Amino acid sequence: MSIARRIALALAVVATSAAATARAADFALKDGDRVVFYGDSITDQRQYTVYTEAYALTRFPDRVITFIHSGWGGDRVNGGGGGPIDVRLDRDVIAYRPTVVTVMLGMNDASYQPFKEEIFKTYREGYQHLVERLKREVPGVRLTLIRPSPYDDVTREPSIGDGYNKVLVRYGEFVEELARKEGATVADLNAPVVEALKKARELDEKEARNLIFDRVHPGHAVQLLMAEALLKAWDAPATVTAVVIDAEGKTVAKAEKTRIDGLEVDSKKLTWTQDDEALPMPIDLRDGQIALAVKSSDVMKALNQETLQVKGLGEGDYVLKVDGQEVGTFSRKDLGEGINLAEHDTPMARQARDVLGLTRRHNDLHFVRWRMVQVPLQDDGLRSYSTAIDALDALEGDLVSKQRAAAKPKQRRFELAPKS
Repeated sequence: MSIARRIALALAVVATSAAATARAADFALKDGDRVVFYGDSITDQRQYTVYTEAYALTRFPDRVITFIHSGWGGDRVNGGGGGPIDVRLDRDVIAYRPTVVTVMLGMNDASYQPFKEEIFKTYREGYQHLVERLKREVPGVRLTLIRPSPYDDVTREPSIGDGYNKVLVRYGEFVEELARKEGATVADLNAPVVEALKKARELDEKEARNLIFDRVHPGHAVQLLMAEALLKAWDAPATVTAVVIDAEGKTVAKAEKTRIDGLEVDSKKLTWTQDDEALPMPIDLRDGQIALAVKSSDVMKALNQETLQVKGLGEGDYVLKVDGQEVGTFSRKDLGEGINLAEHDTPMARQARDVLGLTRRHNDLHFVRWRMVQVPLQDDGLRSYSTAIDALDALEGDLVSKQRAAAKPKQRRFELAPKS
């Protein structure tokens, strides 16, 4: 499937799913959007971008949103290993006719040295050119300009002047000013990560040093927090579902973003079925670095509230099962105040992790198509070049279809019974 055919397919679905767009008009990404993530090696890692895509898919499974990851290691505002900036923009952004483009550049642009006005001037003028070109070539494009993610001067002593991150913060201030001037959205992927690193250092100094292992490239746990910052800038809602059951009154007091049927309450247990509108964001708390990042941030509160509150229970502890699988044992008090199911290994969480895995796979496949076939072979005049590109696009399309199918919530059976 060529780029043109992919665009045509994306455009075709807009009319068929306009109703889904209207249902959650607050989130920045709309049905039919085509999002290009543009940046340097930190975007090229395909981690904060993958978490962002997985969130959009699991929270809004009825929306058809296309994501293209176009980060290239070493890039600056004037381009890099993938070619000069205008080549990069033409081939890796404009060709996809995006409706949304995110830009994160600066880590390399500041040249890993104390602030110098002449270096900053190159950044300022190059960034302005980039924004002006996108607005001219893609009319109506919605830009999100990202303040550069941090150089880790928190878990280690500064090694560049009095701190390289101070230079990046200064560059980020320009990015914010430019976004305001150009009517773009701005996302700060620096300050919240710095605060999380400080908290992580207090909790586990040794492990905190591994969160940005080389001071430049964030590990997967910090990339999750970067995704949180981007999603917050896009007004991402926190609620997955919110359920309140009155066990004494045998009624459902609240069912937000879900439908509850067949509630039965007796002296032995409560049972009901749920048809949720969304899955939780895939955040695997079994991973030590993820768990540290979560403890050091507000990511669960901000993006992943899948709450269950059961009032009017008798004294004692209760075992919660979903689809016959034990989720955990909870006290009457905890259930009465409400628990967040997204913090537990539920069937919904496992389904969401499957979506995350498919999201990584389709983006890895696009990387192979782009960086190992399209760019290095584009001028070689090979007879099968276009056929290979089309085949790889079709294969990615199959993975995306599987990914979207996997994101559709399933009906779940809940059981809450006193612990024996």
